[in-house]
Amino acid sequence: MISLEAMLTRVSGLDETRLKAWIKEGWVRPDQRAGQFVFQEIDVARCRLIIELEQELEVNEAAMPVVLHLLDQLHQARRQLRRLAEALDRARSPHDG
Repeated sequence: MISLEAMLTRVSGLDETRLKAWIKEGWVRPDQRAGQFVFQEIDVARCRLIIELEQELEVNEAAMPVVLHLLDQLHQARRQLRRLAEALDRARSPHDG
C-alpha cells in the first residue's frame, strides 16, 4: 500500500492537485481506507504513463481518456491471449510421465 505522500514522492513531476484531478476523471483508481487514498504499484505505473503521454507524446487532456481506454483494452487483450496460450500449452503437454 502506498500513501498519497509516497505516491507524490515516487512519481516525478506529479503534484497533489493533478493526482486528485486524475482520480476524479477516473484515470487513476486508488482504493480508499479511512477516508485516505491508498495506491498500489499499478497506480504508480499508471501515473508515470500519464505523465509520459502528456510530456513525450503530447497527448492533451481531451484525448487522454481515449488513449488510456485504448491502452487498457490492449493490455486486457494481451492478458487474455497469455491465458489462452497457457491453456493451450497445458492441453498439449502429456499427462503421463
